[in-house]
Amino acid sequence: MDLLSGTYLLAVLLACIVFQSGAQEKNYTVREELPENVLIGNLLKDLNLTLDPDVPLSSPLQFKLVYKTGDVPLVRVEENTGEIFTAANRIDREKLCAGIVSENRCFYEVEVAVLPDEVFRLVKIRFLIEDINDNAPLFPSTVINISIPENTAINSRYSVPSAIDPDIGVNGIQHYELLKPKTAPKRTFGSITNDQGQNVFGLDITETPEGDKWPQLIVQQILDREQKDTYVMKIKVEDGGSPPRSSTAILQVTVTDVNDNRPVFKENDVEVSVPENAPVGTSVSQLHATDADLGSNAQIHFYFSNQISSLAKRLFAIDNTTGLITIREPLDREESPVHKLTVLASDGSSTPSRATVTVNVTDINDNVPSIDTRYIINPVNGTVLLSEKAPLNTKIALITVMDKDADQNGKVTCFTDHDVPFRLKPVFDNQFLLETATFLDYEATREYAIKIVASDSGKPPLNQSAMLLIKIKDENDNAPVFTQPIIGLSIPENNAPGTQLTKISATDADSGRNAEISYILGSDAPPIFNLDRRTGILTAVRKLDREKQDRYSFTVLAKDNGMPPLQTNATVTVSVLDQNDNSPAFTHNEYNFYVPENLPMYGTVGLITVTDADAGDNAAVTLSILNGRDNFIIDPLTGVIRPNITFDREQQGSYTFQVKAVDGGRLQRSSTAKVTINVVDVNDNRPVFVIPSSNYSYELVPTSASPGSVVTRVFAVDNDTGMNAELRYSIIGGNARGLFTIDQLTGNITLKEKVIASDHGLHRLVIKVNDLGQPESLYTIALVHLFVNETVTNSSYVQELVRRNMETPVGQNIGDGEITPQTNDYVKIIIAIIAGTMTVILVIFVTALVRCRQTPRHKVVQKNKQSGEWVSPNQENRQIKKKKKKKKRSPKSLLLNFVTIEESKPDDPGHEHINGTLDIPVELEEQTMGKYNWATTPTTFKPDSPDLAKHYKSASPQPTFQIKPETPVPPKKHHVIQELPLDNTFVVGCDSLSKCSSSSSDPYSVSECSCQGGFKTPGPIHTRQL
Repeated sequence: MDLLSGTYLLAVLLACIVFQSGAQEKNYTVREELPENVLIGNLLKDLNLTLDPDVPLSSPLQFKLVYKTGDVPLVRVEENTGEIFTAANRIDREKLCAGIVSENRCFYEVEVAVLPDEVFRLVKIRFLIEDINDNAPLFPSTVINISIPENTAINSRYSVPSAIDPDIGVNGIQHYELLKPKTAPKRTFGSITNDQGQNVFGLDITETPEGDKWPQLIVQQILDREQKDTYVMKIKVEDGGSPPRSSTAILQVTVTDVNDNRPVFKENDVEVSVPENAPVGTSVSQLHATDADLGSNAQIHFYFSNQISSLAKRLFAIDNTTGLITIREPLDREESPVHKLTVLASDGSSTPSRATVTVNVTDINDNVPSIDTRYIINPVNGTVLLSEKAPLNTKIALITVMDKDADQNGKVTCFTDHDVPFRLKPVFDNQFLLETATFLDYEATREYAIKIVASDSGKPPLNQSAMLLIKIKDENDNAPVFTQPIIGLSIPENNAPGTQLTKISATDADSGRNAEISYILGSDAPPIFNLDRRTGILTAVRKLDREKQDRYSFTVLAKDNGMPPLQTNATVTVSVLDQNDNSPAFTHNEYNFYVPENLPMYGTVGLITVTDADAGDNAAVTLSILNGRDNFIIDPLTGVIRPNITFDREQQGSYTFQVKAVDGGRLQRSSTAKVTINVVDVNDNRPVFVIPSSNYSYELVPTSASPGSVVTRVFAVDNDTGMNAELRYSIIGGNARGLFTIDQLTGNITLKEKVIASDHGLHRLVIKVNDLGQPESLYTIALVHLFVNETVTNSSYVQELVRRNMETPVGQNIGDGEITPQTNDYVKIIIAIIAGTMTVILVIFVTALVRCRQTPRHKVVQKNKQSGEWVSPNQENRQIKKKKKKKKRSPKSLLLNFVTIEESKPDDPGHEHINGTLDIPVELEEQTMGKYNWATTPTTFKPDSPDLAKHYKSASPQPTFQIKPETPVPPKKHHVIQELPLDNTFVVGCDSLSKCSSSSSDPYSVSECSCQGGFKTPGPIHTRQL
């Protein structure tokens, strides 16, 4: 119990000593032949490393693998996390631990430094390498020959050369067996069937104290050399890996004559010691063996077993006859301190004798200590660079001293040869940390050459030294300083590329590279500038353009080459001076203005906008018209264009001219633009009918025509454009029964209802076409005559009807149901009777009224009397209807005048002379004629439209109407009926004509008619036969 307690206390004490010295050990187990980047462990977790939050760190926690320069480590340590991974070079246990039999003895060691210095510790990591089954067992030869005497007893055993497997443990050799030939019908484990099918040999395995497995061939039947002297079999060896590996060899057994005694060694186990510096040829051991046989059977042959290592076979030799073992090559204890030699003695019999010779190679002090320097601070070209601000105990390198010798010859001490501000701190056996012992001063000493000496304890001692160079780095503690913190520059634009602007300079109080200054443009500097890093010359790499940017402000940096570098900035302002390098620029290359054709002279057409990117006088622009000055003027400063002409789109629809802009620079620059003035149409043209070509034409409408069929069409054109030329057609008169309808877009006139007997005859339709002009629509009226009948049997008669209809006001509905001249005479008689009756009644009524009126008033009425009635054939044979409803007026307000209308046509014997009197209220007559200017041609008429009143003064073959008022009436007032020209002439009237109706059955009676745009005759109309 006391012994265990003491051992525990000693272990705890050693752990405390190791921890206080900043050194730790950690063991890991790893299998060989693992691929790259396999995680082995995590030092941060496995060592339970925790950081004290109260201890500030100069740099982040870092794990650094410490290894000798030139070595290729077999593991990789992640510096930031401490994770350990396998490296690209795989671990091979057989190569790493060649000659080591015990599995627990194969280790791989590395050291890891935990940085920074505030938490520094050195960790020694030992990796126990686990063996894997990566090698197959192999026989020493592919053909194994064994001789067995013919008198060998059954169950006799003969040794078979064993196979060799570099793997260990269960991965080593586990099993041998004999394989039967493929031609054998039956297999028996451990035996082979002879040609007669008998089992002659078997196989057994014996295990040595060292754990080796030796195969032995067992004789299972009596041999007879005379019957069969050779047996050939196949032997297989297999290891215990998963999956197992195996190999085979040919086993050839030769049956020989009898030799029944085998040699016997005097000593089966011999152990000797030989110094490693023993010369070649030195005797190691003399083996002795005896044989009870005589003659040739007693001759003993000594030789090494094939189970000894290849190194032992190379270093030692044995005399086959005497059994003397000698040194064949120089020994090296450091290479292998112990060699086991298995010696066999054979007299030619089946089983040789075996003896084991253990050779211990003793050490001599023949190895100089080695110094292995593994840098924690990586050197540059073999020199460690250390800042003068490095804190105390800064770890520089791990010094490992080794001596291959043993005991005192391998005990090494390490030290520096002179006084330096560094020290060697022990951490593990024969391992030291080189660290700073005092503060460094670059100004006092800039570099150190440290000589490290390693000496062993041999007699005489052997020494080894190594040099370690350390240079002290100057700290960059001074930033550059500009001579001017603000640098102002001015340069004219359009400079040549590469023009030097100025030279920027700064100074630095440091020395060496810390005082070397580089000049850099700031991140806000435009790419148009360049700054030479070495000289500080500022240039403009491209041409400056003031119009794009007139001022630049950016920073420049002066940066030294220290680590870390220090820098200072200054502000540079560059003002770009203007030059007249830009011509005036119009906002458009071509201007298009649209003006109405009624724009007054000197009205505003439009505005020309021009700019100049220059400044000052270079940007003062004056405008002028190059061509077209006779028609337009332009304000030279504002660019307003005005006409000095009046427009008429029908005469000229557009005007084009050039406008020139000139700046005020010393070398003037100019530019031009094209101006097009488009005259926009005003609705100043009335529509003009093209179809019908004449108001005297007519179309036949068969009585068989079906409703919806097109009977004729009208078509008009308008000299205006756009909506002013969009036309709409309508029937405004002559369609009292609604027999016809018109398409307002196409002008097609269609039959709306089925024709009946009362519809036969001539129909006059008053067609109106109006445009969609704004703000006022203009229109024109035309007459369309439609003759409803089966056929036209008498075209001259129809023409006569058309002619008579032309004498009828356009506001009165005209229709004629007469088919033959006999019917016409009958109608005339009826009309004459009715007219005479009405005349008598009218005369009586008027005479009574006249007597009630005073004479002065009667004169005024007679002076202002106006006539405005016509007679025309009636559409139907209907009885005249009087309007009995009359407004009651006082005698003073109800003043009538007498208008006598005479129609005489002496050339037509069938025509009757009719005189009619039209009674019109005086107040309405005076009011109407006072408002309407009869002498003025309506503004909606085309200039070449004829006055329809002239139609009645022409020599055309139409009845002449004679107006006989008591007071002469100026002829210009007779404008109710417009002349309809013979060819392509259109009737123009009021804005809309009301339907005119006739209640008289007399085809020549005068009916009541009203016109919304002119005057209206509200009273009844009386006609009388003269």
